[in-house]
Amino acid sequence: MRLQSVGVDLDAVRTFTAVAAAGQFQEAAADLSVTQQAVSKRIAALEKELGVRLFTRTARGARLTIDGQAFLPHARELLQAQERAVASVR
Repeated sequence: MRLQSVGVDLDAVRTFTAVAAAGQFQEAAADLSVTQQAVSKRIAALEKELGVRLFTRTARGARLTIDGQAFLPHARELLQAQERAVASVR
């Protein structure tokens, strides 16, 4: 059995956590100072890379899927590790 390498974009991970926190793509876009289209593209690319749906889109916003719920704590850990890595050289 061969494991496939996944190259995750940290901007996409940051966007994922922002949407998860806000519950809406538009609010996450405002929080990140990007367009809603940029948020949608980042999430779509992350979902494609991971091979799972992270959100269920509704008329009211976005809800995490079971896979999204499983990924969220790891996404937060990735972002914290990035912060620690940057802080270590400042």
